[in-house]
Amino acid sequence: MNATSTGALLLCRADPETVRPLAHLLREQMLLARAGEEWSVLVPEGKPWNGGAEQDPEPVDRILGGWATALAVGSTWPVLALWWDADRAGFTLAAGFRRPVGYIWLTDGTPVGEDEALRTFAVRLCLDPVLDVQALEELTRPDPDADADARLRGLLAVLTRTGLTLPTGLSPGESADRLRSVAAVQREVDRVEWAGWRDAVRVELDAVESSRIGPWVRGPRARAVAAAQLAAGLPLLLWGARRRSGGWAAAGAVLLAQGVLGLVYERARAGADAS
Repeated sequence: MNATSTGALLLCRADPETVRPLAHLLREQMLLARAGEEWSVLVPEGKPWNGGAEQDPEPVDRILGGWATALAVGSTWPVLALWWDADRAGFTLAAGFRRPVGYIWLTDGTPVGEDEALRTFAVRLCLDPVLDVQALEELTRPDPDADADARLRGLLAVLTRTGLTLPTGLSPGESADRLRSVAAVQREVDRVEWAGWRDAVRVELDAVESSRIGPWVRGPRARAVAAAQLAAGLPLLLWGARRRSGGWAAAGAVLLAQGVLGLVYERARAGADAS
């Protein structure tokens, strides 16, 4: 992999104020900016796909897929991960507990994904079943004039009809350094950093209190969801750690945090009501 040609963006269909609490739980330094009326964009400040002193490099698509899944399982809005490197480019769409869908193009634009993934993509983002699906299907057909970056730009062009407007310069094909420098000068950009579990608990409770899932935060349903998150999060965290997969380990950590906080919140509220 050519590290200088690798880049990634996380697009969340929610405003920055809604995205910020969960983004903290990824434990990654990122820049958060608005990307239209209903969208936000997260730009990684680091390059975890390069590996570290004691870690081997990990494919950028695997890391971004893990981050997207981690954000989606703790929210009511979908998350779209865009990524590219020297050989390929593609996307992963995560929404709740549903299986993520994705598509890949080789550098020269050759499609190597399944057409059904783009149809599922359209359904989950509530796109027009005729006009938008036709535009997406064009991205799966051979086109000698469209490389992988052009394919991703075509995908983003379809999403502009949902209100997505990426800041100028945040474009497929740009290096991670370029993306970071562009994001840093946006108006009202916010730096997301891990500040420890105490702050994570605080921001998570704030997110729960202000969300639209009030009926699910207390009572039998809330306890059942929290138990399911704990049951899924621990093995996922262990699996990600064993394979040195930062993205999937983050997904497991978020699930565990959601489960623990759900049970703690339920108990705290019950104690407050009793007093």
